[in-house]
Amino acid sequence: METVTAPLIVFPAIDLKAGQVVRLAEGDMARATVYGDDPAHQATLFAAAGAGHLHVVDLDGAFAGESVNGEAVRAIVAAFPGHVQLGGGIRTPASVEAWFDLGVARVVIGTAALENPQFVRDMAAAFPGGIVVAVDARDGMVATKGWADVSTTSAVDLARRFEDAGVAAVLFTDVGRDGLLKGCNVEATVDLARAVDIPVIASGGVAGIADIHVLALHARDGIEGVITGRALYDGRLDLAAALSVAAAA
Repeated sequence: METVTAPLIVFPAIDLKAGQVVRLAEGDMARATVYGDDPAHQATLFAAAGAGHLHVVDLDGAFAGESVNGEAVRAIVAAFPGHVQLGGGIRTPASVEAWFDLGVARVVIGTAALENPQFVRDMAAAFPGGIVVAVDARDGMVATKGWADVSTTSAVDLARRFEDAGVAAVLFTDVGRDGLLKGCNVEATVDLARAVDIPVIASGGVAGIADIHVLALHARDGIEGVITGRALYDGRLDLAAALSVAAAA
């Protein structure tokens, strides 16, 4: 039987800092560009362009270890008709359950995945298909706590720890490219996707439609989707065109 490869999912990103829509350069909170003060309205604009998925990050929460922009997240979930994937400071069972109860489709766990892998396993068992492990890497090594710390664990080693846990996907971000429009690190992303049996979502550095083209061609290697933020906000990437390319490939 021929294997059917699903189209690449394009996740427009809404990063939240003090209730505003921002993008950071290399995860540095001091290098934030503000793109709007109405996150829910931004979500509706992405929906109008055809997006069925959204990637939301509570940046303040990632540093604080708990939800900080909860009001903005709730407004986004209420406004967006598709699937919302949420990360940033979600490190307790109660917080995971609360977001699913609110209507979030997937919860992204980052720092806690490295520090408390059993937490990820427990949540993946409790919420099948709902947990995404964030593997954020700087020069191939996992970065945690809002990318402020770099560990001694490689991205591939961390992802492999969860191959039998039932997680929905691995979200791989090349921190050194995030928000810089340098182009996605396709080679490292594809290498990770080939190294594990978990679907991989690419993130960090998407500069334009060419990145969408090449990642879509690697869907057969296990790349499920791509997250893009600054390229959309700066007008370098048209979301409708990106969705069309992803579906066609």
